[in-house]
Amino acid sequence: MRTTVAIADPLLQSAKERAAAQGLTLGQFIEDSIRLRLAAADEAVKPRDVKLPSVPGRPRAGVDMLSNRAVFDFLDEEPNP
Repeated sequence: MRTTVAIADPLLQSAKERAAAQGLTLGQFIEDSIRLRLAAADEAVKPRDVKLPSVPGRPRAGVDMLSNRAVFDFLDEEPNP
């Protein structure tokens, strides 16, 4: 398929030089470049569903649930029977 695209002159010149150095036509070089960019986007880390465990009840009074240190300190405490 033929199409027309606008490419900045310095970028086009660099692409032509790289294509020639690799023994490719400019069209082949551009196709390979697009193919690589699309493949990288497909391999990007995608969010996944994660089920977090939950515990019934409320946080203990005095434990700042926004502080990792406070939560870890609470979890490290010995349970009182």
